[in-house]
Amino acid sequence: MKRALITGVTGQDGSYLSEFLIEKGYDVHGIIRRSSVDYRERIAHLEGHPQFHLHYGDMGDSMGLVQVIRKVQPDEIYNLAAQSHVQVSFDSPEFTADVDATGVLRILEAVRACGLEKTCRIYQASTSELYGKVEEVPQNENTPFHPYSPYAVAKQYGFWIVKEYREAYEMYCCSGILFNHESERRGETFVTRKITLAAARISQGLQDCLYLGNMDSLRDWGYAKDYVECMWLILQQDKPEDFVIATGVQHSVREFTDLAFRYAGIELKFEGEGIDEKGIVVSGPENLIGKTVVAVSEDFYRPTDVVNLWGDPTKAKAKLGWSPNKTSFEELVKIMVEADIAKVASEGAAHKVRMNLAEYLEKGIVK
Repeated sequence: MKRALITGVTGQDGSYLSEFLIEKGYDVHGIIRRSSVDYRERIAHLEGHPQFHLHYGDMGDSMGLVQVIRKVQPDEIYNLAAQSHVQVSFDSPEFTADVDATGVLRILEAVRACGLEKTCRIYQASTSELYGKVEEVPQNENTPFHPYSPYAVAKQYGFWIVKEYREAYEMYCCSGILFNHESERRGETFVTRKITLAAARISQGLQDCLYLGNMDSLRDWGYAKDYVECMWLILQQDKPEDFVIATGVQHSVREFTDLAFRYAGIELKFEGEGIDEKGIVVSGPENLIGKTVVAVSEDFYRPTDVVNLWGDPTKAKAKLGWSPNKTSFEELVKIMVEADIAKVASEGAAHKVRMNLAEYLEKGIVK
């Protein structure tokens, strides 16, 4: 039985990868940070599984990583841990650099310190944000990098230190340059999940308006559940190489928003440009007709904004035999909206129960 160690195991990708590897027969170990409040919602269903194990560790603690790797003796490491929110990286650039840049170095050095540099294969979660202020469209493995945020700059260090250790120490380590990949498990502060949650809440009368930034930003969006298979395939090759992982199809934030609201039963018409753009309801719940439910806010514009990410997955399709379009863009948005409609309905029911209980307590009906 192969042993895999996953950093960032509680995240969207970490949870899907854990499920995938367990199905492949792996013994899966994940690293989680110590906290007064454990956030394990995405992996709660795996805890107690005989092939799933958790260890405490932190990307900022070199000795802690060495201890975990020495104990687990992994055949494969998937380094998914990161401060992965672009906007947050402008607010916390030093923390982002420590985790996303130096953290990668700590993993590589920990593997060497444990004497596993010839037996352990390492996958580094890289990002399309490396291309930043893009110099060609679409982007492939040979496109020059032009990082355009503290997050992207930190990730570029991670990419190059992996390449350096591969060449200097002949380690099997490589990067997957993943373009945007989303799912119903995506964090609620990321724009796609923010959109699908808002569509669900507005359709059920629990939110008035969704505020977004640049509606013209273009992204290559795929389904995270499909992308974790590619992470695994990258480590199964005879020779370590870096791969662009993308769908090869591009859409705007506006398109994503329009489709999400449509799946929530609301048809929008967009009027105005830039900061003045609005999404107005033209059909749907009667009480919403004519109302502005999408607006643009300067608060969500970044100091430097990446506006045109579009991946070319030709190499991954040819060398890995991977299909980037198992789940279409339309299917992805539908999956996310339907999950959030169910989530919002459940939350609404729970809130109603709490309000009724509070009323009953106040009236002395129950004690």
